[in-house]
Amino acid sequence: MKCDWVQENIVLYVYNELADDARYELEQHLARCPECAAELKATRAFHGTVSKRQVLEPSPNLLAASRMRLQEALETTQQGGFWQRLTFDPANWLRQMRFSPALAAVIFIIGFAGGIGAMYKMSNNSAPDAKIAEPVTQPAPLESSVTGIGSVVQEPGSNQVRIKYFTTQTEEAQGSLNDQRIQQLLLFAARNNYNSGVRMDSVDLLTQKPDQKGVREALIYALRYDTNPGVRLKAIEGLGAFVKDDVRVRDVVLNALMTDNNQGVRTQALLLLEPVKADGTVRAALQHLADTDQNQYIRSQARTVLAQLPEID
Repeated sequence: MKCDWVQENIVLYVYNELADDARYELEQHLARCPECAAELKATRAFHGTVSKRQVLEPSPNLLAASRMRLQEALETTQQGGFWQRLTFDPANWLRQMRFSPALAAVIFIIGFAGGIGAMYKMSNNSAPDAKIAEPVTQPAPLESSVTGIGSVVQEPGSNQVRIKYFTTQTEEAQGSLNDQRIQQLLLFAARNNYNSGVRMDSVDLLTQKPDQKGVREALIYALRYDTNPGVRLKAIEGLGAFVKDDVRVRDVVLNALMTDNNQGVRTQALLLLEPVKADGTVRAALQHLADTDQNQYIRSQARTVLAQLPEID
């Protein structure tokens, strides 16, 4: 084992982050290498000095904002798929095949069947009485082809929604809130439409299904980024039931309480945080508001909530 490798991993050794086999090898090297043993001693001394310094606690606003940025980054990061691994790391793929005879056999069978299928298709196409393929009906345009939403209307007393949307021309879709196409258009309208009234109608309808995939993310996005306070109020109302169990919702509601410029949104956020008022981050935020907030009502309410909490020993 070379000294370079040992010295590169001494910090991991001090923090107990090395695997057992690597740790054993490193300790064996340290027993016979005075220079690396001296490096370990210096690293431990530095670690001890740093550990004695006081650790500054981040502000509640910074913590909430950081968590949301991390969540957004995780949600938008594209994970490498099978074809990417095949394209960019063929050696690794071949190594896996070498130790997986079953996988190799399956690939062989698929390739063989594909060849037979291609020959069969070619023979059918060359036959004089081959049938002409039926034209395929094009599906309704997906979100990527929608340029805007003209209106969102729910029929009174029913679950039916009528949405007028624009592509190269105005089109209309109609269906229930359970219809996947209707949900896609509502999600698009909530995030991208220039008309704040349409955004508000869309968010209002989405709050009826806040536990479905994608809907909660759209409400979180609307609460954090929408410029219209009415839309943000609709979004925060739809998120209220999830403050206690979903840390993303708690953080975005806490961020609204700390930074939103609308008193109605901040007041609603303060009410929604009641079930999690004992959380350390929420408690610190309430203390900050009680001490420094310029809004008298928010400051007073924060003090009231804090007075209900037990003292921390």
